[in-house]
Amino acid sequence: MSDVRKADPRRRGAEQLPLAFVHDAASGREDLRVSARLQAAVAIVDSWPAWPSPVVILAGPVGSGKSHLASIWREHSGATSIHPVEGSDAALAAARGPVIFEDADRVGFDDAELFHVINSVRENRTGLMITSRLWPISWPVTLPDLASRLKAATTVEIGEPDEELLSQVIVKLFADRQLYIEDKLVLYIVGRMERSLGAAQTIVERLDRLALSRGTRITRALAAEVLNELGNLDSLD
Repeated sequence: MSDVRKADPRRRGAEQLPLAFVHDAASGREDLRVSARLQAAVAIVDSWPAWPSPVVILAGPVGSGKSHLASIWREHSGATSIHPVEGSDAALAAARGPVIFEDADRVGFDDAELFHVINSVRENRTGLMITSRLWPISWPVTLPDLASRLKAATTVEIGEPDEELLSQVIVKLFADRQLYIEDKLVLYIVGRMERSLGAAQTIVERLDRLALSRGTRITRALAAEVLNELGNLDSLD
């Protein structure tokens, strides 16, 4: 038996997508699975406010856990989200308390405004966390003073999640939905999926909805179908 939830016989027959039930995203400190790739980043978050520098940059690929860590730090520090562009009040917010700027390499920023934010953080002894897929050396910074400030920041790299972490995350995501699947099915999924936490969440959500729509359990065949749909399998093996 792959999961313990009983299929509703009323769902059998024609395949219909069920209503999209809302499942709370795991974003608390107690939900974080700490593996070697996350230890340095978790240590930085946990050590607040005793940071080695007033500016911390978390750099890692999509789905590496940056958003989760940023959410934990925001709750821990009471930080305000900012977007340092011309005309924003980002520097004023940084003077009042800790601030967080997410996806810096994706959403972009104004060099002068980010420079003022960092200066405000330093002068007022607050704090700034920045998340990015790329190291700051790869950002299109043209202001020399900002480049100098970014070099002085503490940059922590987060690698792609390993199989152990992905397995733990998938088990928890299923458990959040009152589903408990066999270890061998978890290993089957992990061995064929994209290595990201975002992919794990997408796969679990699609498996749950597809199983509900068909009134069936979550099986290897169903997992193969979802993985193939997401481009993780060349065929339904």
